[in-house]
Amino acid sequence: MKNTLLTVLIIDDHPLISEAYKRAFEVISSESSDISFSISVANNCEAADAKIKEIATNNKKLDIVFLDIKLPPSQDGRILSGEDIGIKINKLLPETKVIVSTTFNDNYRIHSIFRNLNPDGFLIKNDITPIELVTTIKNIISDPPYYSKTVVKLLRKEVSNEFLLDNIDRKLLYELSIGAKMKDLPKILPLSIAGIEKRKRHLKQIFNVKSVDDKELLLKAREMGFI
Repeated sequence: MKNTLLTVLIIDDHPLISEAYKRAFEVISSESSDISFSISVANNCEAADAKIKEIATNNKKLDIVFLDIKLPPSQDGRILSGEDIGIKINKLLPETKVIVSTTFNDNYRIHSIFRNLNPDGFLIKNDITPIELVTTIKNIISDPPYYSKTVVKLLRKEVSNEFLLDNIDRKLLYELSIGAKMKDLPKILPLSIAGIEKRKRHLKQIFNVKSVDDKELLLKAREMGFI
């Protein structure tokens, strides 16, 4: 990779984290004279969206993106989170390597991000150290994908599960786990109250749960890595 200049976009609303990413790139370029980085930063959804559109419109290249998922939504409500930004990057700049970096560490959210973005790198912020960042970037450049230890553990747990739940099952379990009321679920899920009750009965059969309430079901689903 002789005299290679890679373009980087950091999308994060925390300046200290953005600086940590920059330092990791500086470490890599200081270790090798064959590679350097051109780095820009977007600290909100609007700025990230504008930057991505500008790069795509002008047929520029974007090699690596560090993408925070938990970004404030855009003022017009079109972009709700970093996940929406990631979807746009995949569509407009499919050659770009996306590294998701997030505080989310529950199985449901990680599964959703993988399904929607299929990132080249996936880091849980609590796992991040300066060494981990350098290791991540090096792997993404040479041999992606790269996942931090928490992500790997959750993926292994999911692979070992005997049961396959569809996305509606997962969403139902997730909404119940964060305290959603039955009366509100038809607004969130494409199901009637009767359909939701039927799903819950089926899930209880799958997890061998005898209890009438949802507590045991949610404990079992969490234990098996579905939420």
